[in-house]
Amino acid sequence: MFKLNETPVRTSRNFNINNIKLKDVNMPEIINDFTSYEIINKTDEINVETAKSDFNIIYGLGDILVNQVKKSANKNIKLIIDGKKSKEAILQFNFDKANNTLVENIEIVAEKGANATIVIKYESDKEKNYFHNGIIRLVAKENSNINIVITNLLNEYSNNFMTIENTLESNTNVDYTIIDFGGKNSITNYYSNLIGEKSKNNINTIYLGKDSQLFDLNYIGELRGEKSFIDIEVIGALKDEAKKHFKGTIDFKKGAKKAKGNENEYCMLLSDNAKSIALPMLLCSEEDVEGNHSSSAGKIGEKELFYIMSRGFKLKEAMKLMVRAKFNKVLANIKNDKLKEEIIEEIDKRLD
Repeated sequence: MFKLNETPVRTSRNFNINNIKLKDVNMPEIINDFTSYEIINKTDEINVETAKSDFNIIYGLGDILVNQVKKSANKNIKLIIDGKKSKEAILQFNFDKANNTLVENIEIVAEKGANATIVIKYESDKEKNYFHNGIIRLVAKENSNINIVITNLLNEYSNNFMTIENTLESNTNVDYTIIDFGGKNSITNYYSNLIGEKSKNNINTIYLGKDSQLFDLNYIGELRGEKSFIDIEVIGALKDEAKKHFKGTIDFKKGAKKAKGNENEYCMLLSDNAKSIALPMLLCSEEDVEGNHSSSAGKIGEKELFYIMSRGFKLKEAMKLMVRAKFNKVLANIKNDKLKEEIIEEIDKRLD
């Protein structure tokens, strides 16, 4: 058993959310090369190099997983993005029998004024228990505009561990869209350090759990720049005996005058046995800031279901429509139509 994904501030033990303890995870002793990987649509303005392993993580999932990436990563990728013209690149990782373990170190550097969309996609077949442990680090330099899309479409038997860390300089705009569907355990630590004046970070996440899947989401935003802004929007659905923990922390540090932070988490419970725990937190050591948070969970309304079913839809189809309607707000951020269609198909499959 090991403990990971600590909250930045300890809360009452009664909340049962300060960390997650896992006992059914086998850490791979042998990590072979991962060859089922490609970069699609790479342009001359996205340079690919080898990422270095001597990096530091402010929070992360925990020493065991962070050190595994530092010492044993089988993919070390550094993307250097330059140029103001909008561009898109897709990093695609496909798990199969020969590529069953991925431990990756991804570094993204957006140079001054850069403009790009980076899609990072994880897929697997339906048969095997795969292992994924990844760290993504982004440095967004002054006036850059970066859109990151992460899609976790692993099967529900695998283990998915993800650490994301961002540094935002002045006048940057960084958007994340995270589609989190796969993994028996899917554990994410997301951290943004908004150091620059007027830096902006929008995070939009959807998760969908079934069977006995467990999602543990720990999102942390530290605002240091004057007039900096962060918005965290998390929408999910749980069926069968799936569980979700959401921990959201917005921390206004000294210097963040006139900064603003919002966080909202909403969970749809599609069965009586699904469980949702949420802990939104606001911390502040600066004056003249604005922070807002909300969290809610509940079953789909019977009146809404009845209305849709009265139009000729069966119960399962009506529930799909309502879940997709809630997810559409996040899916609208994905401009790649082929990827969006694939995600919608995956939603329908997992709700069957």
